[in-house]
Amino acid sequence: MPDDNTKPSGTIIAFDFGFRRIGVAVGQTLTGSANALAVVPVSNQPDWQTISGILSEWKPVAVVIGLPLAADGGETDMSKGARRFGRQLEGRFGASVFYEDERLTSFSAEQRFVDARSRGGMRRKDAALKDAMAAQIILESWLQA
Repeated sequence: MPDDNTKPSGTIIAFDFGFRRIGVAVGQTLTGSANALAVVPVSNQPDWQTISGILSEWKPVAVVIGLPLAADGGETDMSKGARRFGRQLEGRFGASVFYEDERLTSFSAEQRFVDARSRGGMRRKDAALKDAMAAQIILESWLQA
């Protein structure tokens, strides 16, 4: 795992890890911007073929994984799962992995989704994209830190 004080420059992929779905976003350190990209299904394990395709297409210099800590900052089952996912990304793809506290991203993603729906940009059937929106928020937070 890289030193958290040294951020690479270039394309970054972010993951909002979940036991059923993983939201994905892409961003650029140069512009400091991020966009929701995709939602990857998880059954017994992540869809590694889809993740491999995303990493091959975007060729990120690093990945950021949202770390869902408890309110007191302690580890949860979900944060342990996110760390395990990060170790798997490092092992399978040689990815440089960073973690970003994501305690409030689900609420923020829900608000963004509601706002987009009110403007006609999304429909109820697009609700699965909230996970990708959460990954976007995680990446925006990491880029701004």
